[in-house]
Amino acid sequence: MTDAGRNPKVDFYFLKPSRWQNEQALLRKIVLDTMLTEELKWGVPCYTYQKRNIVLIHAFKEYCAVLFVKGALLKDEAGMLIRQSEQVQSARQMRFTTVGEVKKAAAVLKAYIFEAIEVEKAGLKVKLKTPDEYEVAREFQDALDKMPKLKAAFDALTPGRKRGYLLYFSGAKQSQTRTARVEKSIPRILKGKGLNDD
Repeated sequence: MTDAGRNPKVDFYFLKPSRWQNEQALLRKIVLDTMLTEELKWGVPCYTYQKRNIVLIHAFKEYCAVLFVKGALLKDEAGMLIRQSEQVQSARQMRFTTVGEVKKAAAVLKAYIFEAIEVEKAGLKVKLKTPDEYEVAREFQDALDKMPKLKAAFDALTPGRKRGYLLYFSGAKQSQTRTARVEKSIPRILKGKGLNDD
């Protein structure tokens, strides 16, 4: 592993016992060989190019992954990138469950990282959906129609906060649950707060 971009403050993440410890250690070696700078962001190793986020290494119950921040802009000729959910617009993952899988994908992983660096150098951006393009749950639309103050407060929120609420409301399968979520969120919206703001 090259030490050029390694950050000793991130070592603890790779030293703590986990199901994917060996896989993540190998992923770290591969990523650092691309000369990215290692940082700790959101509690996980993040690799940057000129202070711009390129990839993260993170672990889940069923797999560990390298997440490409702007993965939607990569060509993915090997067909290895996975979109975590329909709500994820920009990021894509390469998932691993064994050291063998990591070794087998090392060349592709490096190639994708270099492509991601070129995407960043070119200043390319993922065109994100606007809140207007998301489904508005019927229960929330009813509340907006009945309460002009709520509509005004919601319209004043940032696009990210709007998107968070719309996904939260429409993510419930049952009308009763959607109604409860809307009712619980109304005071927060009226205060101009996002779903997860303190």
